[in-house]
Amino acid sequence: MTELWIWGVFAAVVITLLAFDLGVLHKDDREIGVKESLKLSAFYIAAGLAFGGFVWWQKGATAGMDYYTGFLVEKSLSMDNVFVISLIFTSLAVPREYQHRVLFWGILGAIVMRAVMIGLGAALVHEFSWILLVFGAFLLFTGVKMLLSDDEETDIEQNRIFRYLKSHLKMTPKLQGHHFFVDGSKVGLTAGRYATPLFLALLMVEAADLIFAVDSIPAIFAITQDPFIVYTSNIFAILGLRALYFALAAMVHRFHYLKYALAIVLIFIGIKIGLVYVDYKIPSPISLVVTFGLLLAGVLYSMHKTRGEPIPEKPQS
Repeated sequence: MTELWIWGVFAAVVITLLAFDLGVLHKDDREIGVKESLKLSAFYIAAGLAFGGFVWWQKGATAGMDYYTGFLVEKSLSMDNVFVISLIFTSLAVPREYQHRVLFWGILGAIVMRAVMIGLGAALVHEFSWILLVFGAFLLFTGVKMLLSDDEETDIEQNRIFRYLKSHLKMTPKLQGHHFFVDGSKVGLTAGRYATPLFLALLMVEAADLIFAVDSIPAIFAITQDPFIVYTSNIFAILGLRALYFALAAMVHRFHYLKYALAIVLIFIGIKIGLVYVDYKIPSPISLVVTFGLLLAGVLYSMHKTRGEPIPEKPQS
C-alpha cells in the first residue's frame, strides 16, 4: 500500500509540470518547432526518470524496475497514437499553432480517464486474480494480430467515432481561432452555442487515447499490480510523449518496423503472466532488459531500413 504522502508528491510534480507548461512555456498560441519539442521532451523524460528514482528509493528496487519497465512500455505503445493524432490534425486542418492547446487539454482528460481505468483494473485484479490470465491472453492476441496485420493507412474520415461525433455535434463549419466553443450569432450562424472543429479534434484525441489504453494498461498490470506504479508510469510516459509529438510527427515514418518489436513485447508480457501460474516468475530486471532490448532493436532496424526515405507529403493546413 502506497502512503498518501507519496501520492501527494506525484500529484504536486504533475500539477507543477502542467502549470509550468501552460502558464509559462505556452501562454500564447504558437507553432512548436522540432528543436523546442525535443528539448521539452528531454525535460519531461528526465522528470519521469527522476520520479522513477524516487520510487526506487521509497519502494525498493523491484518497484523501481517495474516503474521503468511500465514507463518504457507505455511510451513505446503510444508511438502509434502519435500517428493517429497526426491524422486527426491533418483531417481537420488544425494549424500547428493550435495543436499544443488540443494536446494539453487532452493530457488532462487522459489523466482522469487513466485513473478511472486503472482503478477499475486494480479492483478487478484484487477481487479476481484470474483476470490477469485474461489480460495475458488479450496481450498474446493483440501481439499476434500486430505481427500479422497489413500496413494500411487509417482514414479518419471513415472512422465510426469520427462520423458519429461529426453528425451529432452542433458544430461550426470551420475553425474559430483557438476556441473550442463559440456563440453562433457572432460567426454568422443562428444564435446558440456551437462546438468548433478544434473541439472535435480534442474528442478524437481522447478517443484515440482510450483505445490505446486498452492495450497499454493490461500490459503494465502484467508487469506489476501496484496501482501506484501502473498509474504514475502511465502518466509520466504520456506527458513526455505529448511533448515529443511535434518532433515525432515529422519522422514517424522512420519507425515503420517498430510495431513488430512492440508486438513481440506484448507476446513476451503475455507469456510472462502465464508463467506465473506455473510457479515461475520472470525477475523484474530481466523483464526490463528484454523489453528495452526488443524496442531498441526495433528502432535501430527501422532507422536502418528507412534511411534515405523522403518524408511523406501531407496536406497543408
